[in-house]
Amino acid sequence: MAKPDIHPTWYPDAKVFCNGKEVMTVGATQPELHVDVWSGNHPFYTGNQKIIDTEGRVERFRSKYGLEEPAAEAPKAE
Repeated sequence: MAKPDIHPTWYPDAKVFCNGKEVMTVGATQPELHVDVWSGNHPFYTGNQKIIDTEGRVERFRSKYGLEEPAAEAPKAE
């Protein structure tokens, strides 16, 4: 026997927001979706590499293993 009313409500025009701006419309079970990464800012699609680090993990890893980037040397005046 099939159970009635077990499926969530389907929103065919759900809006997807990234950084407070609407970036696309999709079908979803929620009327609004808030995302941090989408195809418009993902490194694979844009060709730009960004490190998204909201908890400081990259800095902790670099400091733990001595991978801090060296400071750029100032040009010498002649």
